[in-house]
Amino acid sequence: MSQIIDKLGGIETFGIVSICLFVAVFTASMVLAFCLKKPFLKSMGALPLEDDRPKNNITNPPSL
Repeated sequence: MSQIIDKLGGIETFGIVSICLFVAVFTASMVLAFCLKKPFLKSMGALPLEDDRPKNNITNPPSL
């Protein structure tokens, strides 16, 4: 297996590119997270997780 990998030219650049891409995405997500405003985060945290309205059930249709 290592002989096949050795025949590939420039395989080490794939490792470097993948690490750089990971660091760039991770850094961008951290900057975005720290730049969010506190009132926005509080309003998002106060949103309900589920809808309180009853859903229309197909098995029990409303009577007319």
